[in-house]
Amino acid sequence: MAVNFKKSYKFAFKSSLYITIFFVFVLLLYHFLEQPFGYFAVVPLAILLFVFSFFVIQYRVERFIYKRVKKIYDDVSLLENTTFRNQPITTDMATLTQEVKKFARDKKLEIETLKIREEYRREFLGNVSHELKTPLFTVQGYLLTLLDGAMDDKNIRKKYLQRAEKGVERLIYIVKDLDMITKLETGDINIERSEFNVVELIQNVFDLLEMRAAKKDITLTFDVKYKHAIKVSGDQEKIQQVITNLVMNSIKYGKQGGTTEVSIEDLVNNKVIIRVTDNGEGIENSHIPRLFERFYRVDKSGARSEGGSGLGLAIVKHIIESHEEKIYVESQFGVGSEFSFTLEKAK
Repeated sequence: MAVNFKKSYKFAFKSSLYITIFFVFVLLLYHFLEQPFGYFAVVPLAILLFVFSFFVIQYRVERFIYKRVKKIYDDVSLLENTTFRNQPITTDMATLTQEVKKFARDKKLEIETLKIREEYRREFLGNVSHELKTPLFTVQGYLLTLLDGAMDDKNIRKKYLQRAEKGVERLIYIVKDLDMITKLETGDINIERSEFNVVELIQNVFDLLEMRAAKKDITLTFDVKYKHAIKVSGDQEKIQQVITNLVMNSIKYGKQGGTTEVSIEDLVNNKVIIRVTDNGEGIENSHIPRLFERFYRVDKSGARSEGGSGLGLAIVKHIIESHEEKIYVESQFGVGSEFSFTLEKAK
């Protein structure tokens, strides 16, 4: 019957067997020459030598390997990998090799993730700096001009103060959005669910943004005339912000004389999907995976001229996910874009 020893045990077993055979040969040779022992004394002596040799060799090999393996464990433990550190120290080379390879793969993945996060952090800080710098310099420029003597002219003073006020409003807008997205990401904002008519809510958003859309001659419309209320469950105020942000984006990137259309469709599992579709400039495929990142802009120059905090889509994503719903985007460059999200229907 084959016995599945560890590799180190096989080494000790074979070594002990060789030593035993050698000693038995020596004892037999000595017996034939000197005859101090009987034949029956050879077998116990052989067993005793075999057991003694086995444990001695096994102990020495274990200690030899253990010291070197323990050093490997101690070295990798300095990297603060608690999973590896809590593993029992093994002297089996195959097991050790597998553990070290797995450790190396995990560390490589961790390092790559940290590099991505570091790149994202640098980009995020650069974007925050850029977003805050523009209105700050604007306010500073107007105030310095007034302090240099323009304050004596009432017309210029009023005009510059009004422009400085707009810069301050932009700063407040950015800070409020930053505060909101931070709370959303940390879970500090609670979702207060209620039942409401989403058709009426969308119409309210249309009314709020009607003048902004009129500046670019963009029509805000439903896909069909909804004669009956469609009740959904969710945080009404936050869902209104989602639709407002999506419609504002469609206006911002829409073409002159274009259209922004909102549709509401039934889905399975007691869900509805709300689609915001425009026939604007569209988005290239390379930008779509990063659309919901904070401060990420497709058009680095034109987008800032349109205003906004650059946090709109990031806030939309977090609000929808906090409702445990999904948001989708489809776009064809030069044709238009469609943002859609799901909501639970009221029971």
